[in-house]
Amino acid sequence: MSSQPGSRAISAADVPSLVHHVTPGPELLEAASATLRMLAEPTRLHLLWQLSQGPRTVTELTAAVGVPRTVASQHLAKLRLSGLVDTRKDGRHVIYSLHDGHLARLIRETINHADHRVTGEPAHG
Repeated sequence: MSSQPGSRAISAADVPSLVHHVTPGPELLEAASATLRMLAEPTRLHLLWQLSQGPRTVTELTAAVGVPRTVASQHLAKLRLSGLVDTRKDGRHVIYSLHDGHLARLIRETINHADHRVTGEPAHG
């Protein structure tokens, strides 16, 4: 809550839900599977991990992921066409970002899950 003049308290109704109560049918399961297929490639997952930390340029992503620019660009094009990442122009630069917070949480949880499997750290309840 802010104490500045003209501000108001934030109610639960103002905060978007992080969980949607749904019953998955065939269309929803196919859409979810398509998302998971895009995450199933290590370079794409690494690019998405970097984007889960905040928006980045192709140059920043190429350096962080350690792949040639052409490889990063090809994967980013697939991610953009699949609707997982968004782009915006900033002068001559294209800035990439994740499409939504659900995807950011999915990527972080996927990496954390893998960390437990690789390190042998006990799973959370």
